[in-house]
Amino acid sequence: MEISEKKEGLKMKNFSCETHIDHALDMHVAETEQFPMMDFLTEDEKLSTTCSYCEEQATYIVSSK
Repeated sequence: MEISEKKEGLKMKNFSCETHIDHALDMHVAETEQFPMMDFLTEDEKLSTTCSYCEEQATYIVSSK
């Protein structure tokens, strides 16, 4: 199995605040070599979810297709 085949199966999900969204998108592309999906968290999800890169409240979820 080639490295590119392994990365295709890699599923990644990160939560991001407004400050770190660019970093989250860049990290996703660097680690998976795939175009990321970026969605807003619902109000209920925001209440209990922190940014993967700091302690701020997350606004976005960055994930694989």
